Amino acid sequence: MELFPPMPLAEWRDTKETLHRFCQVVGKLRLAASVRRNHWWNVPFHLTGRGITTRPMGQVDGNPIFTIDFDFVDHQLHVQTLDGAVVAFPLHGQSVASFHRTVLAALATLGIEVAIAVPRPFDLPDADRRFADDTEHAAYDPAWASRYWQVFSQVNLLLEEFAARYAGKVSPVHHFWHTFDIAHTRFSDRHVDQPPAVDPVTREAYSREVISFGFWFGDDHFPEPAFYAYTAPEPAGVAGERLVPRAARWEARNGSHLAVLRYDDARAEDEPRATVLDFYESAYQAGARRAGWDIQRLACPGGITDPHLRRHQDLSWE
Repeated sequence: MELFPPMPLAEWRDTKETLHRFCQVVGKLRLAASVRRNHWWNVPFHLTGRGITTRPMGQVDGNPIFTIDFDFVDHQLHVQTLDGAVVAFPLHGQSVASFHRTVLAALATLGIEVAIAVPRPFDLPDADRRFADDTEHAAYDPAWASRYWQVFSQVNLLLEEFAARYAGKVSPVHHFWHTFDIAHTRFSDRHVDQPPAVDPVTREAYSREVISFGFWFGDDHFPEPAFYAYTAPEPAGVAGERLVPRAARWEARNGSHLAVLRYDDARAEDEPRATVLDFYESAYQAGARRAGWDIQRLACPGGITDPHLRRHQDLSWE
């Protein structure tokens, strides 16, 4: 399969909107059944060889250990326990309401008791409608669902490669179901005093100074797929820093700025993979310089922290 195949939002928007809500149903189950981690790292999905997974959960709450996996090869949802018991059902032909109902029935069949605290979408236009009542979102094109997973799989490995260059605290590369993006974050470990009115989700996500990197498929405000990066809190002057390649730009969004490289601009380059890595590096350098990070101390050339070992490695990426 080609690197970064075409992914125009307009051609799969209906499937994306349905799949996004499927992921929110399962993501909220993951939120309820997992042990809380710093910065909400327990909540996102991870990529697999056939789709995405919640990873194992349960046990501490009295439930059997179980996982919920989206299979975008056979287009099924699998709910399975550690003893091998599994309930599976097709993703195609489901509305959000029927998907929600069938997932809960699968859990009950396996003796799993999990309640979604707020059984409605998070930060979506229909956030006041219960999953159980959503018969509107029912589009599922298997070809586009597979491509969504395949593109994320490609970006996942690219972000893993980029993550290896940093020796400080970093997040996993993970798929956030609330924003429907894939991201990796670097931390300076400086505490951030959030204003009292900031919501609990944001407070925990940004309790430390970060520079984050990711990819999303587009939304109503930016209706096309793109690679992105940002520094939070945003240091003064960062939006005046140079980005590479020339097609990359700073985009004003929610009172701050995103470094953005359109997916189609990356695809048009002779070396798309190297272009995206260079874009992320330029955004990191911009944010880290302006925020006063110790860039040299935090560097991890070739994924190696030991200076002796590093001297014998290929450092051409620098």
